[in-house]
Amino acid sequence: MKKIILAIDGMTCSACSNGLEKYLNKQNGISNASVNLVMANASIEYDETILDIPKLEEFVKQAGFKSLGEFKEIKIESKSKKEKNKFIIFTILAVLLMYISMGHMIKLPTIPFLDPHEHSTNYMISLLILTIAFLIYGFDIIKNGYKNLIHKTPNMDTLVAIGVLSSFIYSLYNMYLVFSGNHHSVMNLYFESAAIVIYFIKLGRYIDGISKDKTKEAIQKLTQITPNKAIIRVNGEEKEVTLDEISKGDIVISRPGEKIAVDGEIILGKAHLDESFITGESKPVSKEVGNKVIAGSINYDGYIEYKAERIGRESTISEIVRLVVEASNTKAPIAKVADKVSGIFVPVVIAIAILTFVIYLLIGQPFGTAITTFVTILVVACPCSLGLATPLAIVVSEGLCASNGILIKKSEILENAQKVDTIVFDKTGTLTYGKLKISCIKNYSDMDDNKLLQIVGSVEKKSTHPIGKAFTDYLEENNIGILNIENFENISGLGIKANIGNDEILLGNDKMLSKYQIENNYIEDENKIAEEGNSIVYVVKNKKIIAIIGVNDIVRENTKEVIDVLNKNKIKTIMLTGDNKQTAEKIAKDIGITEVIAGVLPTEKAKTIKSLKENKNYVMMCGDGINDSPALASSDIGVSVKSGTDIAMDSSDVILTRNDLSNIIKLINISKRTIRNIKQNLFWAFFYNLLMIPIAMGVLKPIGISINPMIASLAMVFSSITVICNSLRLKK
Repeated sequence: MKKIILAIDGMTCSACSNGLEKYLNKQNGISNASVNLVMANASIEYDETILDIPKLEEFVKQAGFKSLGEFKEIKIESKSKKEKNKFIIFTILAVLLMYISMGHMIKLPTIPFLDPHEHSTNYMISLLILTIAFLIYGFDIIKNGYKNLIHKTPNMDTLVAIGVLSSFIYSLYNMYLVFSGNHHSVMNLYFESAAIVIYFIKLGRYIDGISKDKTKEAIQKLTQITPNKAIIRVNGEEKEVTLDEISKGDIVISRPGEKIAVDGEIILGKAHLDESFITGESKPVSKEVGNKVIAGSINYDGYIEYKAERIGRESTISEIVRLVVEASNTKAPIAKVADKVSGIFVPVVIAIAILTFVIYLLIGQPFGTAITTFVTILVVACPCSLGLATPLAIVVSEGLCASNGILIKKSEILENAQKVDTIVFDKTGTLTYGKLKISCIKNYSDMDDNKLLQIVGSVEKKSTHPIGKAFTDYLEENNIGILNIENFENISGLGIKANIGNDEILLGNDKMLSKYQIENNYIEDENKIAEEGNSIVYVVKNKKIIAIIGVNDIVRENTKEVIDVLNKNKIKTIMLTGDNKQTAEKIAKDIGITEVIAGVLPTEKAKTIKSLKENKNYVMMCGDGINDSPALASSDIGVSVKSGTDIAMDSSDVILTRNDLSNIIKLINISKRTIRNIKQNLFWAFFYNLLMIPIAMGVLKPIGISINPMIASLAMVFSSITVICNSLRLKK
């Protein structure tokens, strides 16, 4: 299966997106399609042996919309001067139309040659010409409405098209009656209703377009982090190129004050780089030969040359944007409910309008009154606000999360994070920095400590575990060389194994000793070292323990404060680690975690998570995203603390790119606010329709309350603006 995101033009409400989604999912070769109204795109998984992109675009066209090709970037297009001028012109025409058609009703001075009684022909033709201009202005609405009706996916445009054309055709009929001698029919013209409905809908979409663009700003800022151009070295000479011209393996030059153009590895020079947009760390990071650089970082003070490794859509920034866009294309359960409702809402409204029209005629109401009521119901019930209620709030919140270094892979996370009642933390690299230092050595061999640590550091050089860095750092700081290693093997959850010459070296915890049946006479020493908060590394040479080394970690700066807040909010916190129990309990006590599960293997961590879920806990697991992947996958919400360069490899639901645990609290709070906001939006959307449809039907006419199509279209605009403004409050 292949996946593509297509940019879609022509969607105006959730009935549009829901209809397109249903149509795509019915097609042979498409396994899953998800349509996003706010981002105006469709994420499609398809069988490339059956379908290709042109065929997918044809499906979109058949459904009544237009594909703009592959969705490559988030565009915030400011309203063009031409569009603005057109809107101003039609505003003037709308005022003129209303003055001609209704001015005499409110005793305004009548334009002499357009008086409906004295010059009915002039009056009718002027209204007809102006209305035709509005029909041309709103032709896209009428065309989309017709197409969606033909494809059996009626939407907001369908309601408007039926209403406008009904009003226009009925007015043409009355115009014919006037020319036939029935001059009284001049008062039964509803040209202005058709025109003004289109005007107000265009007004709503103009405002709606501006508001939707605002919801994308936080995401688009990420795409603007990288520079437009860069300097590369070609055959010993410097050449300025655009980012698109950079290829993998090119040597890119960066001078003080410049931004890093692409992800890569330094091959020459040294500099301090500002990576705060990814890590949140305001202090510049020292980078030298062999270190990785991230596109968008600012070079403060040095000249460096780096080899391009991840370019274009493979870069860290592009990966972040992709994750956010894909997240917005997934639907939270609450969004699916709204989609389902709006999918059946339009046909029901059409049925209500037709039924009301028929009843009016049966009870003897004039045809003009019946058709006006019919149009009013169709216009007032347009589900635009219902369609915006959920996706707009979701996109605003996802942008807010992204700007805080919280990357969410599925929209349902925003709905579910507020349900979390248990958070399980890995220790090393999550609650602690994972920057370990050697704090204690119990050397039982005849070697000196440096020789012992040379053996350990040489083996650990091949390891990816944070503990290994404590030993490799020691070798680098003391200029101790690396020994030749053979037959390296990682023993999951226990340690590592390798050969140095003829000697077999094992490094790991006490479970490793049990696995290899190695006698341990040093349990007392182990307990003493562990009680001081050290992680334990046994060093075994040829089946014999030659040393115990204590390695100490530093707890993350704000960990205690984060745990305190979670405890106050009655969210249970658990430390789950493969480390020694005494070490884990000491750190847990210092930071306020009351429950510790220590000495567990990665597979056992997953079992622990499943056990917690079976006890009806809603579990969030927070780990490093690699060693803890089974537990992250087993939890309700998996959160990984990552560096920016690891984002593409991560398999968790949420990535904290700034390595800041307080963002867990932010995520939960944003989730609570988002769901509250969506419920408010849905309430106002449903309340509005429940209130306005009966009024449009004429139920309250006996007590003097009624509306016409023009007021109905204006009310529809206000309902959408209410939802938009409420969603944008989330930005604060």
